[in-house]
Amino acid sequence: MFIKKKLLLIASACTLAFGSSAQTAPAAWPEKPVTIVVPFPAGGSTDMVARAMALHMGEKLGQSFVVDNRPGATGTLGAGAVKRAAPDGYTLLVSSLGAFVVAPHLLKSVPYDALKDFDYITVPVQAPNVLVAAPNQKARTVNEVIAQLKANSGKVSFASSGNGSSDHLSAEVFWQQSGTEGLHIPYKGGAPAINDLLGGQVEFSFQNVNSVLAHIRAGKLHAIAVTGDKRSPVLPDVPTLAEAGVAGAEVYSWQGMAAPKGLPAAVKKKLSDAAIAAMNDPAVKKRMLDQGLEIVASTPEAFTAYQAREFARWKTVIETRKITAD
Repeated sequence: MFIKKKLLLIASACTLAFGSSAQTAPAAWPEKPVTIVVPFPAGGSTDMVARAMALHMGEKLGQSFVVDNRPGATGTLGAGAVKRAAPDGYTLLVSSLGAFVVAPHLLKSVPYDALKDFDYITVPVQAPNVLVAAPNQKARTVNEVIAQLKANSGKVSFASSGNGSSDHLSAEVFWQQSGTEGLHIPYKGGAPAINDLLGGQVEFSFQNVNSVLAHIRAGKLHAIAVTGDKRSPVLPDVPTLAEAGVAGAEVYSWQGMAAPKGLPAAVKKKLSDAAIAAMNDPAVKKRMLDQGLEIVASTPEAFTAYQAREFARWKTVIETRKITAD
């Protein structure tokens, strides 16, 4: 009787344990809509890339991927919100390089540790910047721009979309590597910077290729050199800075997808596979390439290593050049 009772108790305990584990076992992801936080206003390059990914990933995984724009504090507001979210695959971040490798060195404090608080999923795209001259400028080569800078040290204006943006950092690296100094004019976004460049209020700028491609093709801006390690397919006649004699000034603007640290391995794999497939979809790929973006579609391992390298590189540049957020 005692043995029978004991066996019944063990069986009951096993049933309870099994029932409990069945209730707490992770469900198949995704079972509800996934939010992609973009820490910038709608309409920009990062927002465009995020929405293209959201559409394709949603179709592939059979669940809605919804873009949530949360601009503020140079991208750190939205990134901080993602850091605080549950690491369950239902809150993602798609940002430009700023939040991942620049802002942590530029701002006195950010609400996350970029090296520890995220699981890095993929770099979907990258694009070189292009050195462009305003319509009223005579310079057509890198040597002519350098000569102008040397003749007017600290006075030749270079517009950027803001302190610490890839276009600002491109200018700083260019001045550093060419032994010159220009006058940085930061704007609140790329659109007003480009408008003043078109109007001749500023003289030069390093802009994302995709942002100024139409103006270059229309003859409104003069393309002088690109910051990539190879020529841009959409500007095949424009040399790289290295080809033009300025080595070590390679800069890419890029977007990255990340999640709160602690993502389950199975969810990370499913997420990265879907993200990479989205960027390699023929229609998505063509749309990106036509705008001057280059497909990267890196693995989580490759993005994690790249983020660490970029983090270290921009820390050195920002400290050496004494760049501030002001």
